[in-house]
Amino acid sequence: MSGYVAFGTDREGLHVLSSYDAGRRRLLRAFGLTAVAGPAAMRAADPVLGASFGYDEQIGVHSAAYEAPAGLAADSEAKATALAWIGVHSADIQQLSDEIWTHAELSLQEWNSSLAVADFLQRNGFSVRWGAGGFPAAFVATYGSGGPVIGFNAEYDALPGLSQKAGEGSHSPLVYRYDAYGPTYGPGHGDGHNNLGAGSAAAAVAVSKAIAAQGLRATVRVFGTTGEEQLVGKAYMVKDGVYDGLDAFMDWHPFPFTTAFWNTTSALASATFTFLGASGHGANPLGNKSGLDGATMMATMSEFLREKNVAPSGRFHYAIVNGGGAPNVTPDMCSIWYFIREGSPARVQTLYDKIVECAKGAAAASQTTLVHKFHSGTWNALGNKAGAELMNDNMQKIGPPAFTDADHALARRLQKSLGKPEAGMPTTIIPLTPPPPGYGGGPSTDTADVSWHTPALSALVATIPIGLPNHNWAVTATAAHHIGHQGTLSAARYLAASAIDLITQPDTLAAIQDEFTQRTAGVEWKSMIPDGTQPPLYEPPADFLARTGQHWPPPGVVWPVPEVVAREQLGTTGPALPPVT
Repeated sequence: MSGYVAFGTDREGLHVLSSYDAGRRRLLRAFGLTAVAGPAAMRAADPVLGASFGYDEQIGVHSAAYEAPAGLAADSEAKATALAWIGVHSADIQQLSDEIWTHAELSLQEWNSSLAVADFLQRNGFSVRWGAGGFPAAFVATYGSGGPVIGFNAEYDALPGLSQKAGEGSHSPLVYRYDAYGPTYGPGHGDGHNNLGAGSAAAAVAVSKAIAAQGLRATVRVFGTTGEEQLVGKAYMVKDGVYDGLDAFMDWHPFPFTTAFWNTTSALASATFTFLGASGHGANPLGNKSGLDGATMMATMSEFLREKNVAPSGRFHYAIVNGGGAPNVTPDMCSIWYFIREGSPARVQTLYDKIVECAKGAAAASQTTLVHKFHSGTWNALGNKAGAELMNDNMQKIGPPAFTDADHALARRLQKSLGKPEAGMPTTIIPLTPPPPGYGGGPSTDTADVSWHTPALSALVATIPIGLPNHNWAVTATAAHHIGHQGTLSAARYLAASAIDLITQPDTLAAIQDEFTQRTAGVEWKSMIPDGTQPPLYEPPADFLARTGQHWPPPGVVWPVPEVVAREQLGTTGPALPPVT
């Protein structure tokens, strides 16, 4: 994901954490502090997490006593114009979402999906600049000039192995790839990024129509982002200055319930570890050096870290990328890909260093050569209470997504297929609740880096049945169904209405920006990506380059990428001995 808060769920969605003091004590212990430590000590221990939890405590925000303010979302002709445009053009918005769903393109290869979103924006008066941050499938689309500059997040990448027929209540991949020894499924939108991209683009266009109709002075920018599922695009784009100059940033994500929030997420590092050996026949393995042995040893060694070296807020998980083609060939190359998550960049680095030591030990034990490549890293998200309150008030006034009896029936079939309570779709908006005072870990998003450069307003909107996880085939089933369409349209309304308030209420925008300044005081953002790191890239098709006016490779990119080739010698069991006679 994209990734967001790790809420517990009851029958409608959100289970509010019950014990503020207990959660606070757990957080302080994680920092090595006592239960009497205050916000200043929390900031000193880890300024980045302190900007979230320490700030909320400093201003006296407690879950038990909190009540979201009302009256922030103002009725206006501009807002009415924006919401009316979404209603009139709902079929076009749904069509865009379904087109992205049909393409189901993986991260960093969203050629058709990015074109679909950019074409939609251009047809509605936006200018588009391709190649943002050096990524061919990333763009910045702009409308208007002067006034506050409001950004919108558009993503459109699918996930591997999550193909599913739209509207099917049991697992039925749309793309099934037969192989006699290892069948696979095609990619699918198991995180609903087709909904996300269409909903955000629609919100931006709706705001642009209001700007034009009401003579407002404002600038709208849509950031078409490649590779979010791999936490790549925005991390490099922010480092490259693509998001500079924004006054606020609007974002949402498909989820099993609907709410505004200002919680944090996990910081993350992404890296691959490739083990190079010497191939040989599996039936005569003496002297062979297996890259697969190196990768599996690393995985096993890292598992031993979990009990004594990984805090409750930490996570790491991995996938073997190329483990060999047949049992009778010892693979001389194997890569294992790790995501490493923690509550802040400093805490990620500590866990990351432990994982790297496992890789070194595995290479030594397997007699292979280690090639270690850092791919990307992103901070944990910085919330904004004032922004969340504005978003919440607009959401409450507009209302939740409207799901039909047929929608609930499909949701119950999916829940039954996955062994979850057959609760259907959520029917209300979860009340805005402060973040829990102790962070227990969870997903990540590269939007997090944007949130340290400008205030970010975020919503979670129901496009997924209650109790089902993101990154599952069931999400693909609803993403191109009436369920996904209703969530997409609601998200567009929430974002557009909140953006109009930012444009027409200078004091509201100023309060959101003031909170951002206070939270970030004393924190110097520095990208987790080392200088000189080349991002993971794929060469686009020639027709895509021609349509977007780009050239390959982008400036500063080394292409072809230097090959990683095993050149190890075969091993030995010692001096040759004479045969036994």
